[in-house]
Amino acid sequence: MNSKAKIQPAAGKLGVLLPGMGAVTSTFIAGVELIKKGLGLPFGSLTQLQRIRLGKRYENRNPLLREFVPLADLKDLVFGGWDIFPDSIYEAALKAGVLTEAHIKPVQKELSAIQPWRAVFDPRFVKNIQGPNVKRGKTKMELAEQIMKDIEAFKSKQGLSRLVMVWCGSTEATLEPTESHQSLGAFKEALERNSPDIAPSMVYAYSAIRMGIPYANGAPNLSADIPALVELSHKTGAPISGKDFKTGQTMMKTVISPALKARMLGLTGWYSTNILGNRDGEVLADPESFKTKEKSKMSVLDSILEPEQYPQLYGKYAHKVRIDYYPPRGDAKEGWDNIDILGWLQMPMQVKINFLCRDSILAAPIVLDLVLFLDLAFRAGLKGIQEWLSFYFKSPMCRTDLKPIHDLFLQHVKLQNTLRLLMGEEVLDYSGLDYYDPEKGTPSPAPAPRPAPRSSSRARERALSR
Repeated sequence: MNSKAKIQPAAGKLGVLLPGMGAVTSTFIAGVELIKKGLGLPFGSLTQLQRIRLGKRYENRNPLLREFVPLADLKDLVFGGWDIFPDSIYEAALKAGVLTEAHIKPVQKELSAIQPWRAVFDPRFVKNIQGPNVKRGKTKMELAEQIMKDIEAFKSKQGLSRLVMVWCGSTEATLEPTESHQSLGAFKEALERNSPDIAPSMVYAYSAIRMGIPYANGAPNLSADIPALVELSHKTGAPISGKDFKTGQTMMKTVISPALKARMLGLTGWYSTNILGNRDGEVLADPESFKTKEKSKMSVLDSILEPEQYPQLYGKYAHKVRIDYYPPRGDAKEGWDNIDILGWLQMPMQVKINFLCRDSILAAPIVLDLVLFLDLAFRAGLKGIQEWLSFYFKSPMCRTDLKPIHDLFLQHVKLQNTLRLLMGEEVLDYSGLDYYDPEKGTPSPAPAPRPAPRSSSRARERALSR
């Protein structure tokens, strides 16, 4: 049995800071407010609906996660954030069209009260959208200080005890790591001189981490995944995680590819294409933003299949990813996958997937879980990269000397085992051999024998033969 971590109670209000208040954020906030009123169910959320097995199978201890670990209550969540458009969350939800007006009418008052603060924006990183609600500053350090003032004002006005920030903004143009990202000193100097190496998402990440606020990155942007901000997170005690919410097509890849590998089936090609018409699709129509997303979406297969270990099976497969902006589809994304595989004697077979999903509907419960788990990590004294939250991301952050784990099932075991460790419970390895070794295992209690009937010897014989 492991010793239980010292976790501070989830007392008081938890502020949820959201850079980017479009489709994902409005769907998330509207959902939480509807759930608070008993007008919706949190499907897709592990923190709200999933159970966790504790101990041996025959012990039948399977509490809900929210009963097992001390998570913040939904009623204590308070929302605030930034966007380049001045729309309230209610207006943003109507424009996004993920939820209908009738759906969100019961929480119109709550959603209308949430107005976005002016956002940090740089058209070099997001070219296909423009908005008027932006901050002005001489340097990026000055912009970071403005963000921190927004946070302090929000915390004071709402009487918050803790905060979490989750980036729900757009995918930025590709940015490769430079010297400006390698140390905290170099990063601060880059902020002061307005370096083009500093993207808007990095300004938000720096602001949150500097204040000791947990930070998660829901886009494939470099953001906090640089040595400078990892270094800062250890200094301030801020847990960090990312990158890029694992929602539709990539989620399916992290399910199907482990099955192919587990059965030692070969792969010759995997073609993926998507059509979507929301603001994310409009942003990704820019080649530089798409390049960032493409890198994230394509990273999973090699990590899972390990072609260097299995060159005959996975050494020469073709992998293609496309995203096409198609306005009529709105948030209802459609993903097609054609998978060419090889079986016994290298005989060809195919798998076809047509996933008609809604990105924001899949992302909203991810945002909720990350808010609650990062707050838990903060109260448990965890800091720096939280690899146990890889379950939620396409490009999981991890130590630079390690390869990220992409297999959804391994990520899930890692998440649940981390929770078991925090609560002093046994980590499960699922081997099960001890169940069948009388010298090591604790046998399951045998069912109580039925009492033999008194009526006749024949009846007694029938009872004993059951």
